[in-house]
Order: sequence, then C-alpha cells, then structure tokens
Amino acid sequence: MKNLKNIWKIICRVKGLKYIVVTVIAFVLIGFVDENSVWHHIQNKQRIGELEEEIQENLAIHERNNAQLRELNTNPHAIRKIARERYFMKADDEDIFVLNDDYKPQTTDETAE
Repeated sequence: MKNLKNIWKIICRVKGLKYIVVTVIAFVLIGFVDENSVWHHIQNKQRIGELEEEIQENLAIHERNNAQLRELNTNPHAIRKIARERYFMKADDEDIFVLNDDYKPQTTDETAE
C-alpha cells in the first residue's frame, strides 16, 4: 500500500501525467476488459458473419429439399428413382451393380523385391 502511495505522489508531481495515466486505464477498460468492449464487439461481428453464412447454406438446403418434395408429390417415378439410387432397391428381375468412383493408387514396396 505504501508503494502505491509513493507511485501516486510521483504521478501527481509530473504535470499532466495523471491525465495520461487515467486515459490509458480508461482505454484498457473500454477496449479490452469491459463486457461491452471493442474486442467483444469485433468478435460478435465476426460471429454474426459466420451465422449469416450458415443461414445461407441452410436456406439453399431448404430450397433443394422443397424442390425434391415437390417432385415427389407430382412425379410418381421420382419415388422409384430415389429408392433405387439411395437405398439400392430393385425389382425382382433385376441385378444391381454398385460402382465405386474412388480411385486408390496402389503403392508398390520396391524394397521388398
């Protein structure tokens, strides 16, 4: 406590230094420490941007699902198409061959030769 009093006396002796100290402390409090600080404001703006992008993605998915639902309600062959493509369902006289488009290069171990 005695050290703080000594520091305060030194600050008060120098003309204008106490105003600079108060200004710096206020800047730190407003800029970084407070709940409504500039730092939190910037983080909230960034989060808002991320959430708006997520909203746009969800709206695109919603529109695609609505279009698919409309097609299912209007086209009787759409149900058959989805059953065949997604769930690999087939008629009794059909065979299904699932082709995989993933290409895995074979690694050869030349040291084993």
